[in-house]
Amino acid sequence: MMIKTLATLSVVFLLGACAVFQPRIPYQLGMSESKFLRQNKEAVISQLNENKKVYRLTNDDRFYILATFENGELVSLEEKELAPQWPRQRMMDEEYRYDDNTQDGQPDQ
Repeated sequence: MMIKTLATLSVVFLLGACAVFQPRIPYQLGMSESKFLRQNKEAVISQLNENKKVYRLTNDDRFYILATFENGELVSLEEKELAPQWPRQRMMDEEYRYDDNTQDGQPDQ
């Protein structure tokens, strides 16, 4: 009898622990603005209107998320990519290489 009770309590404890240690969902449609801000402290306001607020949340080096709230409720999530800076640098590098291979501004013949 004691073993069954101990086994039952162990199972209940394990199931309860699984519910507590679930991964935290950082954003979910329908969540409140206050809960979103508690879970995403790095979010900054990107746009502010009468009934609408848009927060910007950096996802990683290349992407960010725009979270739109209307009347305090999350209604839209949009992932955007940051404009890459490397093409401009690459063009400058190619011009530099071209200048190195010329004499008096004329290409090598």
